Amino acid sequence: MFNINDTIAVAVSGGKDSISMLHILAKMKTIRPKTTLIAVTIDEGINGYRDEALRIASSECSKLEVPHKTFSFKQLFGFTLDELVTRRIGKANERLTACAYCGVLRRRAMNIAAREVGANKISTAHTLDDEVQTILMNIFRGDLTRLMKGKPLTDEVHPTLVRKVKPFCEIPEKESALYAYVKKIEFQATPCPYASEALRNDFRSMINAMEERHAGIKFSVFRSIERLRLDLNQLPKHEVHGECAECGEPSSGSLCKVCELLKTLK
Repeated sequence: MFNINDTIAVAVSGGKDSISMLHILAKMKTIRPKTTLIAVTIDEGINGYRDEALRIASSECSKLEVPHKTFSFKQLFGFTLDELVTRRIGKANERLTACAYCGVLRRRAMNIAAREVGANKISTAHTLDDEVQTILMNIFRGDLTRLMKGKPLTDEVHPTLVRKVKPFCEIPEKESALYAYVKKIEFQATPCPYASEALRNDFRSMINAMEERHAGIKFSVFRSIERLRLDLNQLPKHEVHGECAECGEPSSGSLCKVCELLKTLK
């Protein structure tokens, strides 16, 4: 996933997974001094929740001597997530959850942040659990494009789209938590107040129940999709990465998803 001379934007939210990943990458850097680490945190603007995470992220980065930068939804898009949700509630036909908005905007914010700090890779702390949940969601939606794109190391598809790596993709969430506890690493344990809306919760419950009855099924799902991706990559690719006519960011259509969402809100 990494090369010696990489400049890595480490996505640090303040939760157990991202803080554990930060500690491990910082340890890796001691034996690979040519690698550059820059921690990046996205402040969505969630009152009473994100403040603690920002404090923890800043504190841990300071301990590890890793430079840290914060980028906010307000700064990049003109809305905090709280403001966005308030506007969404006023629209009778709007069915998207807060998590759906947040996911689209956070991915864009992370890519902008990585470019700003001069990174050529974005390292995210998606665990095995996260990966399997996403795989199942894409299968249930019949979304082959996302299934193909969601690799542990994404492809180079556009000059301004920074490649993502997921070093925790085969690490169960429980083991990531155990690492943080054993190492006495501080992290935010409070769940996001909007998390209860997410469809992902249903898939989490389903796959955890299956894992209890059939140990190892999470690994089986992940590795099965990794094998299938080899075949899926042979299919004709309909997605063409051009630029959004509105903001100039990479987009498969004339208008990117971020601009579509912001237009509906404005």
